[in-house]
Amino acid sequence: MTPEERLAELGLTLPQVVPPVAAYVPALRSGDHVYVSGQVPVSGGKVLAEGKVGAEIDPDRAKELAGVCALNGLAALKSVVGDLSNVVRIVKVVGFVASDPAFTGQPQVINGASELFGEVFGEAGKHARSAVGVAALPLNVPVEVELIAEVR
Repeated sequence: MTPEERLAELGLTLPQVVPPVAAYVPALRSGDHVYVSGQVPVSGGKVLAEGKVGAEIDPDRAKELAGVCALNGLAALKSVVGDLSNVVRIVKVVGFVASDPAFTGQPQVINGASELFGEVFGEAGKHARSAVGVAALPLNVPVEVELIAEVR
């Protein structure tokens, strides 16, 4: 089953690539790797949530939003490689969580992205990862996810 077929089986469709909000590109290929810029929870041109996890945003909702970030990342990745079947593996994921000072569940939030990559790519979706708490993120979003993929 192709990654696109797995997405369809999950009831998901890749969105349009989210346009950059500053001076960068959504994804860039260098050799056999694609570097995907940080993706935020935007759908249909609208920010889906604002605030800090552990304060205004519930951790379970933040985990869902991390999945949206991952889906946006896959759209950016596909825009460079043409077909997600060209992905050899997801190598590295970095997740940023705008956190209330007392919140320490960043890894569980970023699982929303990691689990989606696993569902879409199977074994090739297992990756190295960092989950970092930060004071604030662009557009006041609660979560941002970037990734590096090895491609054919």
